[in-house]
Amino acid sequence: MLKYQILFIVLVSIAFGACDGTEPNAMFDIPSSYSFERNGESTVNYSGQTDRILMGEELIQAMQDFSLDEATLKEMFANETTSGEDANPFSNESLNASTKSIKSKVASSSDFFSSNTVESASIKDDFESWISAHISEIIPNQNMVASAGQAGQIADGSTPRYINAKGLEYNQAINKGLIGALMVDQMINNYLSTSVLDAGTNIEDNDEGILATDKPYTNMEHKWDEAYGYLFGASEVGVDPMSTLGSDDNFLNKYLARVDSDEDFSGIAMDIYNAFKHGRAAIVARDYVTRDEQAAILRDRISTVVAVRAVYYLQQGKVALETGDLGGGFHDLSEGFGFIYSLRFLRNTNENMALFTRSEVDSFISDLMAGHGFWEVTSTTLDSISEAIASQFSFTISQAAS
Repeated sequence: MLKYQILFIVLVSIAFGACDGTEPNAMFDIPSSYSFERNGESTVNYSGQTDRILMGEELIQAMQDFSLDEATLKEMFANETTSGEDANPFSNESLNASTKSIKSKVASSSDFFSSNTVESASIKDDFESWISAHISEIIPNQNMVASAGQAGQIADGSTPRYINAKGLEYNQAINKGLIGALMVDQMINNYLSTSVLDAGTNIEDNDEGILATDKPYTNMEHKWDEAYGYLFGASEVGVDPMSTLGSDDNFLNKYLARVDSDEDFSGIAMDIYNAFKHGRAAIVARDYVTRDEQAAILRDRISTVVAVRAVYYLQQGKVALETGDLGGGFHDLSEGFGFIYSLRFLRNTNENMALFTRSEVDSFISDLMAGHGFWEVTSTTLDSISEAIASQFSFTISQAAS
């Protein structure tokens, strides 16, 4: 049975060791919660990440409101119109006033996409094309009974699911796709990357305690906090988010809790939370070796969460289809589709590169959606994709499927 071991020991009331950043400090304090202060003022801020999570929540909810038009949904994604009838698409006025957007951060990490703008643009286009297809395919056929080649609705128990001609729910593709393209990519390929943490004079400034302009934190501290915000930015108590884990948003936070609740992966959530605290404390202590060790743990654990859920939904969908539950099976496979899409943003910590290329992910999706898609997909295909995913990790299909 696979068990994650918590890798951290909280060291209390021990003086800082050498802090030149070239060697790991032997000892420094790690707080019991994600709370860091300077001169009595909190140095933690991730408001931009909170805004984007809340924007994503409103977008996903809005896709269930068939009275909304394409322009409104796309504006929720892009948040780029400042006047006219398409401006202010959110019910939360603070989001309408925000300068942040989902689109601007999708597939925009320093490590994966700064020099790969063609793929970045293509990924952004995927999300906008799913919104367009939702409007053009789902809404006109919302009262039709879906069948192979015919978009419409299908029953999942007492819940109607609205699917395209191949059985895909576009809202699920967007919801789960954003976990990888926004949250994971920004966390592990951007803010936890040495190219971002050590950019410019960040090391020298952090060593000398030089703060960002008019802010209580150094640039390096802030970058680490922004990674934290993509997981815990909507948490009720951001400094101590574990008590409400899974209920704070419908993105990575939710599915970290789902994976952690599986006894095969019990402890993974605490691994991640502790690594965030440990790495942030290392930055305060100017111990960049320890910081990077914690970033490597985060890349590994966060990538594992996405991969586990991809396999989980493929296997749940397989079981449902084998028992004749098409509505339930198509819903599971739609969630699986989004998590498969998110594989593109996972990180191989050992080789410091993507675990799955765009062509590999496209191949998985092509196999999943071949012919009439979910109406025709076989158990053999679902098992084959599941095995290809699990083979990159230390878990088995059966462990992820439960």
